[in-house]
Amino acid sequence: MGPESVPAEEFEAMVVDALDSLPEFVVPMMREIAVLVEDEQPVADRKDGELLLGVFRGNPWTTQGGRIPGTLPPTITLYRIPILAVCRRPEDVPAKVLKVLGHEVGHAVGLGETALRDLGWY
Repeated sequence: MGPESVPAEEFEAMVVDALDSLPEFVVPMMREIAVLVEDEQPVADRKDGELLLGVFRGNPWTTQGGRIPGTLPPTITLYRIPILAVCRRPEDVPAKVLKVLGHEVGHAVGLGETALRDLGWY
């Protein structure tokens, strides 16, 4: 499935829908996190050819109890083209967007890869 199958505007609407469907307990925290959409991860940021579907940047909520005033907000970035590449059909994209967003929210609340895998957010 190529990036032309889900235009950027439609993908961004799926991200908004995914944000709206997150559990209520993360809503206060999400007010402090900027959610971004980019087509692809910058090549300079890739490690060993690794291609990410999304990334959380910032300090996990558990380490600081919220954003420190005067600092840039933490961010979650979802990469549109890699997410589309792992989906077989356009109708699979919303569920994958929600899963990737949930995974990155998990990192934002301090969960590691093992805990995320156990919760099914991997």
